[in-house]
Amino acid sequence: MKDYNCCVVVVGAGPAGMAAAISAKKNGAKNVIVIERENRMGGILKQCIHAGFGLQYFGEELTGPEYAEKFSVIAKDNGIEFMLNTTAIEIKDKTLVCVNTEGVINIHFGALVLAMGCRERTRANLMIPGSRPAGIYTAGTAQKLINVFGHKVGKEVVILGSGDIGMIMARRVSLGGAKVKAVVEIMPYLAGLTRNKIQCLDDFDIPLLLSHTIVDITGVDRVESVTIAPVDENRRPIMEKAETISCDTLLLSVGLIPENELTRSADVALSGITKGAIVNQYKQTDKPYIFACGNVLHVNDLVDHVSHESEEAGKFAALYAAGELDAGEAVDVMPGDGVRYVCPQKMTCTEANVDFYFRTAVPGRGTTLTISDDTGVLVTKKLVCTTPGTIEKLTLPADKAKAVCGNIVVRAEHKEA
Repeated sequence: MKDYNCCVVVVGAGPAGMAAAISAKKNGAKNVIVIERENRMGGILKQCIHAGFGLQYFGEELTGPEYAEKFSVIAKDNGIEFMLNTTAIEIKDKTLVCVNTEGVINIHFGALVLAMGCRERTRANLMIPGSRPAGIYTAGTAQKLINVFGHKVGKEVVILGSGDIGMIMARRVSLGGAKVKAVVEIMPYLAGLTRNKIQCLDDFDIPLLLSHTIVDITGVDRVESVTIAPVDENRRPIMEKAETISCDTLLLSVGLIPENELTRSADVALSGITKGAIVNQYKQTDKPYIFACGNVLHVNDLVDHVSHESEEAGKFAALYAAGELDAGEAVDVMPGDGVRYVCPQKMTCTEANVDFYFRTAVPGRGTTLTISDDTGVLVTKKLVCTTPGTIEKLTLPADKAKAVCGNIVVRAEHKEA
């Protein structure tokens, strides 16, 4: 058994973990250790070979591996220590218990940053009826098989879910010579970014079937067909209108689940909506020495947003480890009409600007976003249109954040759907 002592320890060497570690080191943490269970840094970015990363953060368009490489170089230049092929299994007070081929490792820390990312929902989570043949993959698994290992996953593909990974994979398998029969989405609106629909579906003439779902899978050794049906306003399939689509591959892009098993081991309070930790504006959980950022906190659209958010988590983790962060009493931040969730869910009075990230409940046009407290509306922002597939941001100015009275409510009002 080995023991280490450090100011800040970060779990996860993906885009969130690397950004948090770099920020912690730049904000005074003497030594920072990053724990990563894989053999390379970069997280999900290693398999995202498409362009579109870094436009906001670096001001240039990069592929996923290029974005990860930039951060890994910065991290190494700042003297951050990485423990690869090492799995964190438990948090005990201010000790992180890890295992690797050398045995058990105890890392004693001043502050801990959770940046474990997400895993994909599977067919088992959806309970789709039918046989269990080969040819059913989550979109991320298919992406890794194609982009990292160079395999083909099928010739005729149906994709369930219009999430960003699903739409990107629709384009990727099309470029590889496969035929994408349809992208099927149970909701009446797009689940991912509009730009991905344009670039990945419209440009490749791939049909998008909204308000539809898969009700059966047929095949013995390999998928032979799927049965799709429209759904009513309660998302119940209308079986009399069902139709069969022949295919040999089904990709599932049906959402992400934050990897919070480690968070639960520390008895950190979790949100029932985001499935991530409940945090204040410092990304600090109800255990003051534990911070969370990136997709393990709430699922983001863009890696650039993840990097900015994680830098805050790393900064305040370093300040906490140095005894320079005292959050004080917090008020609740709650989603109001038209808003599904808000992050952070807590806010303490502060003399700095506070950014609130949230998703609207339904798409709409002529949208007015507001932040209010017991005294009335504090911030207003008008947008041409909003969609649940895109995270919105509202900033509460420092002068108003300092004088907040009562709980905060974030609302979205649409003039038209």
